Amino acid sequence: MAPDATSAGFVASPALSLLPGVAHAFFTREGGASSGIYDSLNGGLGSQDDPASVQENRRRMTAALGVAPGRLAVPWQVHSAEAVATDAPWAREASPHVDGVATKTPGLAVAVTIADCCPILFCDPKARVVGAAHAGWKGAIGGVIEATLARMEELGARRGDVTAALGPCIRQQSYEVGPEFAARFTAEDADNARFFAPAERPGHAMFDLGFYVVARLRRAGLAHVDDLGLDTYSDEARFFSFRRTTHRAEPDYGRLIAAIALV
Repeated sequence: MAPDATSAGFVASPALSLLPGVAHAFFTREGGASSGIYDSLNGGLGSQDDPASVQENRRRMTAALGVAPGRLAVPWQVHSAEAVATDAPWAREASPHVDGVATKTPGLAVAVTIADCCPILFCDPKARVVGAAHAGWKGAIGGVIEATLARMEELGARRGDVTAALGPCIRQQSYEVGPEFAARFTAEDADNARFFAPAERPGHAMFDLGFYVVARLRRAGLAHVDDLGLDTYSDEARFFSFRRTTHRAEPDYGRLIAAIALV
């Protein structure tokens, strides 16, 4: 099921919403307590926003998910290919430096923060195991998807039963990359050329991160994959974007949160 309606804005995956006993949300930037460039549902404790505002935003998010305040397990993300399983949240200073989280503990929401990278939420409704992954290009090519699935399997999940959903991320029409970027992907697998389209700037290309993530999920053995197709860069009203902030030379940016919980 999707979260109950609250002030916290979110978008939901139709596929995950059909699964019983599961709450999830790809939270937008709408319906929070932050102001200025963080307006308004900033979930990033790593930003320069007022920590009290971020904590209030996270409280609204857990309320939307139907879990108790503070029951949000968010790792310290480092664009890695590492993932952990957990049965409890962490204090920020004690958070593991990983980019994927899995749990089988009811009432605990596992989550990742994003601002252009691809959030993936996972659920095996039969084994009652959920997971979340932060898949930027570096984590995706490195194996964060497979690592998160491995942690879920250690908790009893089966890949054939897992549904995965991709939330808002930077999409191909907004993601120009240089020649060395494309070369890294095609050096790993020549077939990766299909994830790039010509850019207007000579020698550059437009990278389809969402398409690449879907392909990795399929290759990992998942039959049920739902991609919302939303672009963080172009939809300023709903989403934070690191690249948009960089292009505007702004001092900082807010973070979106994607979360899933057994309820």
